[in-house]
Amino acid sequence: MSSTTGAPRPAHRPAPSPMAPPRSFLWSRRIFLTLLTGFVLLPVYVMVSSSLKPLQDVSGKFRWLPSGLTIRPYVDIWSTVPLAKYFMNSLVVAGTATVCSVVVAVFAAYAVSRYSFRGKRVFTITVLSTQMFPGILFLLPLFLMYVNIGNATGVALFGSRGGLILTYLTFSLPFSIWMLIGYFDSVPRDLDEAALVDGCGPLGALFRVVVPAAVPGIVAVAVYAFMTAWGEVLFASVMTNDTTRTLAVGLQGYSTLNDVYWNQIMAASLVVSVPVVAGFLLLQRYLVTGLTAGAVK
Repeated sequence: MSSTTGAPRPAHRPAPSPMAPPRSFLWSRRIFLTLLTGFVLLPVYVMVSSSLKPLQDVSGKFRWLPSGLTIRPYVDIWSTVPLAKYFMNSLVVAGTATVCSVVVAVFAAYAVSRYSFRGKRVFTITVLSTQMFPGILFLLPLFLMYVNIGNATGVALFGSRGGLILTYLTFSLPFSIWMLIGYFDSVPRDLDEAALVDGCGPLGALFRVVVPAAVPGIVAVAVYAFMTAWGEVLFASVMTNDTTRTLAVGLQGYSTLNDVYWNQIMAASLVVSVPVVAGFLLLQRYLVTGLTAGAVK
């Protein structure tokens, strides 16, 4: 008799699925994602490491590993320039522009989505066509308008927070309205009709039924409006003065005629990015849902 009776049998490997990707594709994907992750995280590492170095280490030859770590740049950024004032200006301007943009966009998008009126098609096309023009085309007209309005009425729009808020609304409102129109179209009209039958008026149906169902789209619009106002540089550098200057322009104060405080610039850049990053992480699930809304109806 053969002595191989008790030998273990080789394990049976399941046949690969005909739809399974080849191993070469899997390895290529891993290598590509690794390189892409390194490319994205490399600037973050440079910013963090440079913000923890003394100025003489940052001004000289770049070193991947710092010779010494210090948190002094994070302390000095508040005294080198009035960063707290710039931070408050940006928060007020971006927050107010976001609230106004969301409120106006909700009413406008609901009217376009639910009602038929004369000029509806022209209005929607006009709203969409405003995204075709670069923002720099509106810089000189807005500047002249604000100056003339101030001379005629005494209302100081140029160099004020209110003027900058109105400027940012011209950018965020068209996109916000267009995006919410598509999202409101995806909300069944039966919900509105049921609310009207229960005794709600048009505004009651909007705030009690449509708005709660459209929270992801509204959050996506709010994040877009806030990020547009928070990081804008061109109009903020022209439409503000020393009192109303925002963070995007105030960071230039770390560069003087005598020296450039690179470590403080990196530290300030990380500090001012905290609100945007924190808000994005908290609202990520709403943002993803809102951006994909209306794609499939």
